[in-house]
Amino acid sequence: MAKVLGMGNALVDVLAIIEDDKMLELLELPKGSMQLIDDKKFEILSGEINKLKKNIISGGSASNTIVGLARLGIETGFMGKVGKDFYGNFFKEDLNKYKIKSHLTEVDEPSGVASTFISKDGERTFGTYLGAAALLDAEELKTADFEGYKYFYIEGYLVQSHALIRRAIELAREAGAKVVLDLASYNVVEANRQFLLDIIPTYTDIVFANEEEAKALLNVEAEEAVSLLAKQTDIAIVKVGDKGSWIQQGDEKIFVPAYKVNCVDTTGAGDLYAAGFIYGLIQNYSLFISGQIGTLLAAYVIQKIGAKVGDNEWNDIDDEIEKIKSVL
Repeated sequence: MAKVLGMGNALVDVLAIIEDDKMLELLELPKGSMQLIDDKKFEILSGEINKLKKNIISGGSASNTIVGLARLGIETGFMGKVGKDFYGNFFKEDLNKYKIKSHLTEVDEPSGVASTFISKDGERTFGTYLGAAALLDAEELKTADFEGYKYFYIEGYLVQSHALIRRAIELAREAGAKVVLDLASYNVVEANRQFLLDIIPTYTDIVFANEEEAKALLNVEAEEAVSLLAKQTDIAIVKVGDKGSWIQQGDEKIFVPAYKVNCVDTTGAGDLYAAGFIYGLIQNYSLFISGQIGTLLAAYVIQKIGAKVGDNEWNDIDDEIEKIKSVL
């Protein structure tokens, strides 16, 4: 069966629900965004989040997707960088727990932490201290790391490191892997728009975006955006929140409605959607079935805090996937 390698920021998420979005204004964090922060800002955010009831969960966008795929029985690997500290060990233990092949390197720097503030409507806002995660370097990548993988999944948060992305894509292509890019955050897209417009048609086989990211990239609405992206890639997916997702490959364009559930925290929704969709592709399911599986995983993760589906819920997910497959 096809194997999937993910590359991303190796982060640990510290999450808390906030009573009022005014806190985001006071902390100068635009709601729904991912802001990179320095040591000083990290201390400030940590001080505020420590006043709240918080959860600590291994995270990072690509890591969340890879864990989802591993839980679905796909052989996976993850490439990133951590520090030799509590959070670094926490992250490594999580990979081991899910039998994910580690391509991690360790350095004498603090590990990355994403301070995640969850609004009452479920929207999440990140203040991300990259720490060791930001030290992943293009020159350190090795051809051997990519061998044997059918898909190479990159989180969009890494596109700020242009040399790293280009080198990783080149090595993945040389190893025969299809390149999958998730755009990850609208403000990251805005800051790296021209770079993305260059690499997507040249190097990318599958692109995931939400409607805000697609608009930041192409300045059009979701349905038109998926068609424009499908002309540049093999498969394009544009998610429209609680409405569903547009998917297009060639001239085949479909819409997959979202599940109606109680949204507590949208953290990981896009990551788990990607896991379900890629799992469907690996199983040679149709675009619609693959989209339904992605939608199912996203629906499960948004009903709880954090980007991980509970261990007990995966049995229910397996049963639901069987029901989705039964219409084949």
